[in-house]
Amino acid sequence: MPEPHSPASWRIALPHTVAAVPIARALVRTALIDIGSTADTDTAELLTAELVANAVEHAPGHAPIELLIELLPTQCQVEVRDSNPTPPGDLSDPVPGCEVDPWQEHGRGLLLIRTLSTACGHRPTASGKAVWFTLTATP
Repeated sequence: MPEPHSPASWRIALPHTVAAVPIARALVRTALIDIGSTADTDTAELLTAELVANAVEHAPGHAPIELLIELLPTQCQVEVRDSNPTPPGDLSDPVPGCEVDPWQEHGRGLLLIRTLSTACGHRPTASGKAVWFTLTATP
């Protein structure tokens, strides 16, 4: 077992099915507990579930979805890579004049990520895109 607060990372290929969501949640929780991180595990699980669910829903084909978890002394970063090169909605600011309807089934995931993470964003990859968030560890 690594020393508490030492840098550590995990890279896991997940199935391109809804079964990936609870697997990803469990992996993030286990990683945070294993390393002794003080980042909020509930928030990390929720935001990871949102990223993986979006990848399953919007990425074409059946290629695996990749989950990367990096734990550092002051933060954790979770990244989800998929085969869809189209960027997600804006992760930095909501679209002006576009309110999220809390009664709708879709559209709240990016709001949660923007609101609850320390930072978030996306970037292109050679085979699609990566969407990520960070959470600051509490002292």
